[in-house]
Amino acid sequence: MAASIVLGGCLCGAVRYEATGEPYNITHCHCADCRKNSGAPFVTWASFRGHSFRLTHGTPHEIAWAGRVRSFCANCGTTLTFLSEPDADEVDVAVCSFDYPDAILPQDHTWTEDRLPWIQLADDLPRYARTRNKK
Repeated sequence: MAASIVLGGCLCGAVRYEATGEPYNITHCHCADCRKNSGAPFVTWASFRGHSFRLTHGTPHEIAWAGRVRSFCANCGTTLTFLSEPDADEVDVAVCSFDYPDAILPQDHTWTEDRLPWIQLADDLPRYARTRNKK
């Protein structure tokens, strides 16, 4: 069976990437940090194993904040990735930076305790006040 390949990048094309394998932990994150970083009411992320994600063109700008690392295009500002710690083996990629974001189905809402009150959730996806429940 052939591996799934997700291609994506920023608005201006200065940064491009590819991720192989199936994305997991696909979530709408409502945390205050994601909102501030993106300038949007929430960000939809999909996780990939670190070794499955690689840049194919350009280099994003990285900013460390609160022990986490976020990346974005220094030219156009597109939000690209999130690492829970600098040497994490999992990279969260902003779904709307995918070439085909409509191919991804979100699984839940996280950090809903930070959700803006004027965002009305009208889907039946699971909701977590902070992170997903540990199984």
